[in-house]
Amino acid sequence: MAAGNDVHNNHKLSRSGTKCSVFTSQEKPNMSQPVIFNPDFFVERLRHEHPHAFVDLVLSNITRLIDLPGDEFAQLTGESEAKVPSATGFLRSLNFLNKRKDKGVVFGAPLTEEGIAQIYQLIEYLSKNLHVEGLFRVPGHSLRQAALREMLNAGAEIDLETGDFHPNDAATLLKAYLGELPEPLLTHRHYHAHLKIGELTRFDERGDKTNVPDKEHQVEAFQLLFMLLPPANRSLLKLLLDLLYHTARNQHINKMSAINLATMFAPHILWPKNVMACDLQGDIERLNNGIAFLIRHSQKLFKAPTYIKEYARLYFTGSKTLQSKDDLVLCSGTEGGLISADPAASPSPSIRTIRSGVRSTSTSSSCETQSYTESALKELYQHVNNMPESAKKKKLIRQFDKQPLLTPSADSRTPLSRKHWRSRSLGGIIKRKVMGSQLLAEKENGPRSPLAGGPSVATQEKSAAV
Repeated sequence: MAAGNDVHNNHKLSRSGTKCSVFTSQEKPNMSQPVIFNPDFFVERLRHEHPHAFVDLVLSNITRLIDLPGDEFAQLTGESEAKVPSATGFLRSLNFLNKRKDKGVVFGAPLTEEGIAQIYQLIEYLSKNLHVEGLFRVPGHSLRQAALREMLNAGAEIDLETGDFHPNDAATLLKAYLGELPEPLLTHRHYHAHLKIGELTRFDERGDKTNVPDKEHQVEAFQLLFMLLPPANRSLLKLLLDLLYHTARNQHINKMSAINLATMFAPHILWPKNVMACDLQGDIERLNNGIAFLIRHSQKLFKAPTYIKEYARLYFTGSKTLQSKDDLVLCSGTEGGLISADPAASPSPSIRTIRSGVRSTSTSSSCETQSYTESALKELYQHVNNMPESAKKKKLIRQFDKQPLLTPSADSRTPLSRKHWRSRSLGGIIKRKVMGSQLLAEKENGPRSPLAGGPSVATQEKSAAV
């Protein structure tokens, strides 16, 4: 018994230490600048004061990371109704039973701040009992659960430390609450985005896709996706993932790993409502792995990416000059950020806006960025040009020709290219920079005539006579 108390007390200490870590910052403030405690201050201000600009910024970067066809993108933005797998057969005929359930303040009601405040009593109690073996897997007592449910629905403040209830009662009720929400906590609109983020993998040296998950890009994509959640969903999701994260950290005691917890919670927070396993057509493993990923990386997912913070800061301060080289590195994303904000890697209009502000005051950075863009474009076009002759190659070449910015060089063009040589587009400027103005001038103007190549014969004779 004493050993059990020691484990319990040690866990309490670790939890309190974790909470304190939230309020400490490793960054040394610049005394010449006003200190802003919340690192996402400008991001939150942009969200509340300019919601359309905020949503456009986030969406432009999500689509940079994952490929969402028009219909799925419209579902993400709310322009069209979410289309998710639906229930079939017998389960669909039982949906009327859900409608007949008594709806209280908490269970079965839409997600509200009041409901979260009530459910937080369960979360707080469970966070002190993470040592219980089989937590969230072993069901509680049905009579105790019914009494606790009634108290929560009535809006009562409950003292769960009296011993009248067991942690398994609270854990089962928490799952029941999430399962009875009218819509999954992660929302139907985000369902397809979660599947796409789970498919992000690394590329090898030849540019071919591998089976190795790209965790950095996945974290970044989830950071952006969670910024689009309704405030109440985002708040409860953060509390829930934090609880599950610390539960998984104590798996040597409670026997509940991240994947075990994901198996318990995926049907309640991500699966479409009123569906069975057979309706998901093989997506169950991907959905469970996705929730397990959220649990393992939950401490990173509710922070805005560095370039989003920088954009929001510049949006309000109006500053076109970055304060230091470190700020420039953060904006470019080459160090300390998950993804480069370079136009070649992130073609979103918002990031190009930031880059244009930096470019006006930092010539050296501009040259490096331009050089990188040119080399990347040239390498991409050369790769396409070296492909075996096929219909696919012709199609890619035509796509390059339709986008002048993507045509990196003049000498690598094939007979399939029909772009006019006198193009004055940005693509033409890049071609002049990459291959040199002399070669391009010869192709534009043709071979120079003797009259244009130097002094005329008559002029030379006249000079000799003088």
